[in-house]
Amino acid sequence: MERSALDGFRVLDLGRVLAGPMLGQLLADMGAEVIKVESHQRMDGTRLGRPIIGDDIAGGDEGKWPNMQPMFHAVNRNKMAVTLDLKSPQGRQTFLDMASVSDVVTENFSPGVMDSLGLGYEELRRVRPDIVMISMSGPGAWGPRRHIVTYASQIAALCGMAAFIGYEDEEVLGISQTHYCDAAAATAGATAVCQALYYRQRTGRGQFIDLSQWEADTAFHAEAIIEYSMNKRVLRARGNYHPRMAPYNAYRCKGDDAWITIAVDTEEAWRGLCRVAGHPEWASDSRFRDMYERLRNRKELDKTVSEWTRNEDAYALMEQLQAAGVAAMPVMNIQDLYFNPHHQARKAFVETNHPLVGVEPIYGIPWRLGKTPGRIRLHAPSVGEHNAYIYQELLAIQGEMARSLEEKKVFW
Repeated sequence: MERSALDGFRVLDLGRVLAGPMLGQLLADMGAEVIKVESHQRMDGTRLGRPIIGDDIAGGDEGKWPNMQPMFHAVNRNKMAVTLDLKSPQGRQTFLDMASVSDVVTENFSPGVMDSLGLGYEELRRVRPDIVMISMSGPGAWGPRRHIVTYASQIAALCGMAAFIGYEDEEVLGISQTHYCDAAAATAGATAVCQALYYRQRTGRGQFIDLSQWEADTAFHAEAIIEYSMNKRVLRARGNYHPRMAPYNAYRCKGDDAWITIAVDTEEAWRGLCRVAGHPEWASDSRFRDMYERLRNRKELDKTVSEWTRNEDAYALMEQLQAAGVAAMPVMNIQDLYFNPHHQARKAFVETNHPLVGVEPIYGIPWRLGKTPGRIRLHAPSVGEHNAYIYQELLAIQGEMARSLEEKKVFW
């Protein structure tokens, strides 16, 4: 069996909702043994609610719903799961026992929560001196705003992303339905954990990682930051306008809500578009003859291009424009993505077999390491599915001790 990059590392995953669990998922995809720690009193938020499976409401009131949520399944694949009451003295000690045989602890609580539980980095170091711990709160572990409460929408507002979502000369729309900020913070967190493990491998020393999701997502706005620092100009929402390309937009095509994106950055590409459109005269039109004029007259240009594309099939037009050296792609919905031949060939989506849901497609691993590629080997776990393995086999809690802790609902 081929090895994965993080084989042999054990991670205790206290992540909740999206950013924290996705960090654990990225490590699990690369081979780490990731143990999700939650409790019946405080299950992961993505377990909650009424799941819709196909056209039917699934699970009834039989207690299955927490194990049938699609979002949970996506970001918690490849993990094991235990239930543990961290607020009880016995639960705290059990977690420390787990940490003593683990390499990494991940969490995305508000700053101070782990310390209040008696499970902060200094406590963890007492049981495992070389442990790596990452705390990925919204504001970071220290600073004047360390106590603020955030979700992805607040991080998008704080980091400036929300200010760019909207159209030129109109009110800011602000919030995207895709939680980019959670995914970006999770990716930054996984990178930081791998760096800390590499450092530990060379020095024998672990470390604490303080990751601010606010800062992690601010780093994606380099252009706006440089624009202000050099020119004192504040970039604002500008829709699909690009300051150095024209045409550059999404244009309606033939069919129900069909669109194509086109980006022209050179005169050669512009002439190629004119040929495909059957309008070579556009290239010599005084309004569009060079990039300067196209940018000056971009609204007229967009109208002209739209009048042509609205009668064209988006996919056929993409093929013609790409053959002419023009960057162009249809706007794909999720169905288009799933059945796209390129994604199918690269196995961008992977089918897992969940015991309650059946065959379930989830997104795959977006990078391919030639020697240690990683793989999706486990479906997302049910609540407390691996209690017996972790407590009885890994920690050797058996007999009267196990019965006592179960009766006290430490493992509940």
